[in-house]
Amino acid sequence: MKTTTRRRTAGFLAPLLALALALAAGAPAHAEDPPLRDLADQHGLRMGVAVSAHLLDNARYAEIAAEQYNSVTHENELKWESVQPQRGQFNWSGADRLVDFAQANGQDVYGHTLVWHSQLPSWVADGGFGPAELEGVMEDHISTVVGRYAGEISHWDVVNEAFNEDGTFRDSVFQRTLGQDYIATSLEMAHEADPEARLFINDYNVEGINAKSDGLYRLVTSLLDRGVPLHGVGLQSHLIVGQVPASMQANIQRFADLGLEVVVTELDIRTTTPASQQQLQAQAADYTRVFQACMAVDGCGGVTVWGVGDANSWIPDVFPGQGDALPYDHQYAPKPSYWAMHEVLGGDGGPGPGPGPGDGDCAVTYTVSNAWNQGAVIDVTVRNTGSAAVDGWTLAWTQPAGQTITSSWNATVTQTGGAVTAEGVSWNRVLQPGGSATFGLQITHQGQTAGPAAFELNGAACD
Repeated sequence: MKTTTRRRTAGFLAPLLALALALAAGAPAHAEDPPLRDLADQHGLRMGVAVSAHLLDNARYAEIAAEQYNSVTHENELKWESVQPQRGQFNWSGADRLVDFAQANGQDVYGHTLVWHSQLPSWVADGGFGPAELEGVMEDHISTVVGRYAGEISHWDVVNEAFNEDGTFRDSVFQRTLGQDYIATSLEMAHEADPEARLFINDYNVEGINAKSDGLYRLVTSLLDRGVPLHGVGLQSHLIVGQVPASMQANIQRFADLGLEVVVTELDIRTTTPASQQQLQAQAADYTRVFQACMAVDGCGGVTVWGVGDANSWIPDVFPGQGDALPYDHQYAPKPSYWAMHEVLGGDGGPGPGPGPGDGDCAVTYTVSNAWNQGAVIDVTVRNTGSAAVDGWTLAWTQPAGQTITSSWNATVTQTGGAVTAEGVSWNRVLQPGGSATFGLQITHQGQTAGPAAFELNGAACD
């Protein structure tokens, strides 16, 4: 078995990295509230986050990852194409950096992933290997990677996304060449490399009871019957607002009843963008449902969210027009979903979106500052005339017929038919009592530039 060893660096890196983060990031976020990791520790739960090593150069990103989570997962640095892009040539820089970060901050490391059909270098995917040679390639990769981090990475997604939606086995170079026994073989190789590591099979769309999770259930049952080293299953949980499976708790329970640990490994809950306050509140309720499903089952080990903030999420690149899926927004400010997690773990519900205005507690001016044949520039000012601050505002109105908004600035503006919403951005999202925010629009029109008849701020009518 080929292994490489890694010099343990945590002993002297911990105080240096902690000091560097403190100097770079300033005072901790939410200093008045316990972080998520402390609340999760009280329940014996993993509260994890996927981290990209190169983004640790961003002080705020690093601060959140260190402060809020007791576990980290490599987002990409341990995938095959990243760690062994050429046969026999291993690149450990990114993977080592995150392990060092975790050790410096007293965090567990969840390894992701060893054998996967995607993000696989062409020399493996298109290598034309026969069964014996491909098995040797797998053994070299698994033993080298797992052996390097033996004692440092406690859990591994050994096999990732092995199933089709109907519960049959996914076509991959491993499945075609070795048959479904490549899964058992991979687990046995990982166990040999680190007998203390806990080994998982991970997949998506298996959160509820369905054909795909039934296929996973049949597989893990057969592996356990054969004595294959398998300790858990990972439910990725890339979900959509309003679509958390009603059978999620029951599904977690049936895998736990087999003696397996169940972990929600890659949680994000996407919606159409830009998300309205109503969508963010619905998303927060869905985060609560996922945590409740896990916490209701003794065998559920915890939850990992797939990214630190919306600015770095994978979703918009894969699902255009969707995103805003994580507990922190594009400016790394906590969203209602963060406070939902905080509350379900035993903390408080936080400020959420802040108190909304009552009727008459807001005023809007809509001014045509420039107009031409079929176009105009509009200045809109929204003022908080109430006695409480509004933290996170959404202004809604109906644009007059024949008018189309073509661009905007100082707010995120969306028009669907006649319905328009404008949301505050990082520098003007808080409206203190007596405070205001001004943003601009450019419109096309058909001969008239009349303003809207009414406006609502966070659902309340304005003057």
